[in-house]
Parts: sequence; structure tokens; C-alpha cells
Amino acid sequence: MASISNEKSGVSPQAPDKTDHTPNSKKTQAGTGTVDVETGQLHTLEKEPLPPFTESDDPFGGEGGNNYRTMGRWDTVFALVTNQMGLGILSLPGTLKILGLVPGLIAIFAIGSLTWYAGYILYEFYARYPFVINLVEMVKVIGGKRWEAVAFSMFIFQLVLTGASTAVTLSIVFNSISEHAMCTVGFIGIACLVIFIFCIPRTMKFVSQSGIPCFLSITIGALVTMIGLGVGHPAKAPADWKLGSGLTIVGHPSFQQGLTACIRIFFAFAGNFAFCSYMAEMKDPVRDFPFALRGLFIASMSVYAAFAAILYVLAGEYTTSPALGSAPLVYAKAAYGIVIPAVLTSGLSNGHIAIKLVHVQVMRAMNLTKEITANTVRSWAIWIGIGIAFWVISFIISNAIPIFDSIVSISSCATYSWTTWGIAGFLWLHLNKGSWFSTWKKRGLFCLNVLLIVLSLFMNSAGLWASISELLDAFKTGSGVRGCFDCGDNSSL
Repeated sequence: MASISNEKSGVSPQAPDKTDHTPNSKKTQAGTGTVDVETGQLHTLEKEPLPPFTESDDPFGGEGGNNYRTMGRWDTVFALVTNQMGLGILSLPGTLKILGLVPGLIAIFAIGSLTWYAGYILYEFYARYPFVINLVEMVKVIGGKRWEAVAFSMFIFQLVLTGASTAVTLSIVFNSISEHAMCTVGFIGIACLVIFIFCIPRTMKFVSQSGIPCFLSITIGALVTMIGLGVGHPAKAPADWKLGSGLTIVGHPSFQQGLTACIRIFFAFAGNFAFCSYMAEMKDPVRDFPFALRGLFIASMSVYAAFAAILYVLAGEYTTSPALGSAPLVYAKAAYGIVIPAVLTSGLSNGHIAIKLVHVQVMRAMNLTKEITANTVRSWAIWIGIGIAFWVISFIISNAIPIFDSIVSISSCATYSWTTWGIAGFLWLHLNKGSWFSTWKKRGLFCLNVLLIVLSLFMNSAGLWASISELLDAFKTGSGVRGCFDCGDNSSL
């Protein structure tokens, strides 16, 4: 399996690793090789030997607690669906309205394919360093503790804002369905409380079990929207509107508009930050994760393209973002109600990853590694305490930022670009150090991975510029501006 994986992603071929990376290894490292304790034979290594795989490096293996490595390939497929196929899909028809039908579909498949490749690099890195349990530890391997701290801060910042965004999205859904029956602050509080309760179970297996409800929720919500548009007109269209009017095959957006549309497509695929966390709780990640990854991206690219194209054709120039608002009022309300499980599970996935990241760090700092998966009062108290802190902070941020969507876009350009593309590029450079230009294939892959890094830098600069410009425009027009802890209606209908 390792040889197949290396060939596919371009990882340098190396001699088989003679070291048994398990807690019960009968071999020890010595200089540039390994010594078999039973035979006394020295095995030299062509590459730098891997760090020993010890119990302290594998907190999920069951030593001193429960075994968290319980997910099979289909469990992982559902977990990845929960993590990635959330409400990001509902902004895609609007991107086709900006870019045009053909360029928009090309962008969906191009960005999806590039993200798929970046995800495969994460898999290859995990196969080489199986002791890592999250993206932060991958950064530690290539950059040391200093960059680990930077990655940890960036990761938590990203996940807190994503959690807050989920709470705001749920408040929009509740306001849309109930016609603003409660103060928006109350709806945000209810959203944070419900997702916190879902985050109490401590295994990724629970997250994977929400994959089917998430997928069905999004799919049925999309179908209801399509049916509404098929039997009636778009919500804001005049009575004499005809199907296909205003449809643009090739759009002519400004640079800012085109870039913003591509960023929205990118965010719909930006789930790579969680891949290592899922691999760390799989029974056999080296064998099963490529299957799950392939299933995720084939499904997501196909569903994204079909949904975006059909909705755009049905709504034309009256396509809204999120797309549910394009349908007639009754159908739009029904669709919003149906997608609630998808929004909840999206918050569950991000919240769980953030809580577990901090939980492992805290338990290791307290020398309680053996209790990370144990059902002790202390371990549970730390887990629940971190969960409460995470969702309280998300609640405060979601109410304190008056123009939330623009702020999230700004922060996402600064973080998601790296956790999805940029870090993967550096991981490939580390895996292939010393052989970047050894073959024509390696030279091509070197250029591709440098492109991932350059694109991340581009999103940090041009993407931030586009997002900040959108924020300033909102201030000028007053569109979508809310006060801090404002009870006003944020419904999209």
C-alpha cells in the first residue's frame, strides 16, 4: 500500500522502514539505523529515522482508557461528509451568477481537484508519521515547537470563528422560519447550547454517525428548493418572468467580484484541516483513508456542480445566496427547516475538533496522557469545561461583530488558505526533501506544491483585499450591518 501511495502523490521512494512503530517494538534506534534486540543485527536507514511510536504519542489507542481508533472506511466517509458538505454548498449557485455557468463549473472542478490533491498529501504525511493526531502536530514535525504554537493559535482562531458563524447561520434559519419570533441574541444562544450538547460525546465515531442525516438534510433541502422553483417563479422575479431569462453562460465580473466568487467555492471544499484528526481515530487509516477521501471528493464535486447548475438555471438572475432564498416563500421556509440538521452537524464537527485539540494539549501538560480517553471524572470535567468555554466564546463573538459575514471572510482568507492548501505544500516539500528535481514528475509536482503555497499567499493578500472591500461597502450602504448584541431580525426572507 505504501508503494502505491508514494507513486500516486510523488513522495520519494525510500527503503522499507525497519523500525516497528508500535508501543511493543522489539527494535531500538542506534545512530543511523535500528538494532534488532533478538538478533543484534544493525539495519541502516537511507532516510532520517522516524521518531519512535510510543504510548504518549498515541493517546487514542486505548492505553489507560478507551480505544478511540474505531472508525472504518464508511465511518470516515460519513465523518468527512459531515465536516465538508455543510451550508457552503448553498452559496455556489450565486457564484455561477457572478462567473457565468461555464466558468463557474470549471472553477468548482478545478478548486475541488486541487483540494483533493492537497488532502492526499496530508494522507501521505500521516502514513510517514503515524504518531501525529491533528494538523498542528504535522506542522510541529516540519517546523518545531515555535511553528506548532503558531499553527495552534491559527487553528483555534479559525474554529472559534467557524463555530460562531454556525450559530449566526442557525439564528438566520430560526428567524426565517418563525418570522422573528424571538430576539436574535436568544436564537444564537439556543444554537450554541444545542451544538454544545452535541459536542459532549468524545469520539469521532459519534461525528461520523451524523453524516447520513447531514447529507440527507442538504439533499432534501436542495430538492425542495428546486421543486419550488420548478412549480413557481423565483421569490423576487416579476409575474412575467420566464425560465432561462437572465442566464449568463460566461460572466464578466470585476476582479474583486470574480475573486470573491472563487473564495466562496474554495470555502465549500475547505475541510482538509480535519483530515488528520479523523485519520487518528481510524482502525486502519493507511488502507482506508484514500477510499474515504476519494468518495468525499467525487461526491462533493458532483453534488456541488449539479446543485449549483440546476439552481442557477431555475432562478437565473434572481439567484440568491444562500440559494434557499431563491424559492417562493413557502418552499424557502420548508427548505430552511429541513437543512437545520446539516447546520447543527457542521457546528458539531468543528466544535468537536477544537475541543479535542485543546483537551489533548491540556491533558499532556498535566501529565495525564493515560486519562485522555479514560472515563474519569477529571477527564470528563476538563472536556466539558473546554466545550463550555469554546461555545461561550463563539456566542460572544457571534453577537459582538456587527457585520459578521465580512469578518469571517477576512479571517478565513488568513487561515483556511493555509490549513487547506499552504501547509500541504510545505508537507510535500518536507517529504521529498533532497529529491525535488530528481525526475520530470518530481519537478512537476514541485511546481504544483509551490503553487499551493503561492495561492495561499495570494488569498492572504488579494483575498483579504476583496473581503475588506466588501466590508467597507457594507458600512457605506448599511447593508447587513447589525449592532453588538442586537435583537433585530437577520432573516434572509
